[in-house]
Amino acid sequence: MGQKINPLGFRLGTIQSHHSLWFAQPKNYSEGLQEDKKIRDFIQNYVQKNIRISSGMEGIARIEIQKRIDLIQVIIYMGFPKLLTEDKLRRVEELQMNVQKELNCVNRKLNIAITRISNPYGHPNILAEFIAAQLKNRVSFRKAMKKAIELTEQVNTKGIQVQIAGRIDGKEIARVEWVREGRVPLQTIEAKIDYCSYTVRTIYGVLGIKIWIFVDEE
Repeated sequence: MGQKINPLGFRLGTIQSHHSLWFAQPKNYSEGLQEDKKIRDFIQNYVQKNIRISSGMEGIARIEIQKRIDLIQVIIYMGFPKLLTEDKLRRVEELQMNVQKELNCVNRKLNIAITRISNPYGHPNILAEFIAAQLKNRVSFRKAMKKAIELTEQVNTKGIQVQIAGRIDGKEIARVEWVREGRVPLQTIEAKIDYCSYTVRTIYGVLGIKIWIFVDEE
């Protein structure tokens, strides 16, 4: 069961909570969902174009959205100090204005906050960005996965599984390669599993990266 559905959705209501917190009437639900996607896509594109660090990574672990009647609160969890520079306030204000303009918010205020996370390589999104940057630089996928596991072991996780699918290393036939280190109990609902699915475009085509990290057990 745990291998057939999203590990985060599998654990909702037990140890996993939603990244979007708001309520809406059924007829307005789809609009709110599209608005959330628009906010996340806009923020990721902005960070990618303006404050991407030298390694080619964005450093965004997750984006949480909380909505009230007159307020949209967006919290961006980032992992690298270089992204939190002295002109952070100016960049946040610029980002707020651009997002508000994109959403055409008239009756609602938009507030964006940036929070620094500890142990960034313990988060699968940042780890997937690292692997994607390595693959774009034509580093061997085995070296990239091995280095990712080494980075994760430094933050004392209990287990990690990395999977890459597609035309790996430019081979004619697509295949799936994966490696696991430690325990990753996908079928245990009380196991705190962090997961992400990431797409990277290389010169050979599109590759899919999936990462499961076993953080702890309740």
